Amino acid sequence: MPETRQPTSPPAHLLEDTPRGAGRLPHGFQMDSHAHREGQLVYAATGALATTTERGTWLAPANRVTWTPPGFPHAHRIYGETDVRLLAIPVVLCRELPARPGVFAVSPVLREVLLALTDRPETRPGAYDRLRAVAVDELIEAPDRSLHLPEPDDDRLRAVTDLLHADPAHSATLAELGREVGAGERTLSRLFHTELGMSFHRWRTVLRIHHGLIHLTNGLSVTETATACGWSNPTSFIEAFTEIVGQTPGRYQTDLRSPSAADPRPASRSRPDRRTRAR
Repeated sequence: MPETRQPTSPPAHLLEDTPRGAGRLPHGFQMDSHAHREGQLVYAATGALATTTERGTWLAPANRVTWTPPGFPHAHRIYGETDVRLLAIPVVLCRELPARPGVFAVSPVLREVLLALTDRPETRPGAYDRLRAVAVDELIEAPDRSLHLPEPDDDRLRAVTDLLHADPAHSATLAELGREVGAGERTLSRLFHTELGMSFHRWRTVLRIHHGLIHLTNGLSVTETATACGWSNPTSFIEAFTEIVGQTPGRYQTDLRSPSAADPRPASRSRPDRRTRAR
């Protein structure tokens, strides 16, 4: 696991109590930038959730859980009708977890624990704390599966990434994009590595996978998604998706529809905290 040193907290006026509970949110729902005094786990039992910080965007479909340490300003956006589960992690337990935001694989045990913690009140003294400790233990062992898309500070590089955000299927080479924004290919290639920690090709692939997950969540077929995201054929898309997400796009859609991927318990049992509404 990465270092666990916690970041410097933002000003007190930015900090809010971490909402707890469960609730269904519609496609396109957004939460403005905010931060919490405690750590926060956000799990989309169905649908998909994007979390954005100054370090970029993390996307979490139903086989991932998003982790945000205390004091990190972040925003959320919902894709597809999403069953959102929110869980506060006390600062003392956060020391066991990474000091940066991330997305982690959800094991069957972790899934059931997250659903139980957000779906029912504590029935015996200490039971909630013990179950939450199991969730932290599972996270410590979980592989980091961050679908992380870093964002640049350099104006030239940002001009290129803005073009690709606007049209992920844009097939222009880095040299062609450079001519559009008035920057050299060699300079841009260096900036991708130094600022974003990856090549131009890798960054564009991750961007396209982000959009691919959203399209699949919204019901597009694998072939339609491949075309919409800029792949010349479905096979290339399937290979890239499997390498980054850890399962094929077809399996991802099957899991979205299967009983094991959807919460069988009614969401009305536990209503979301009012603070989960847009601010």
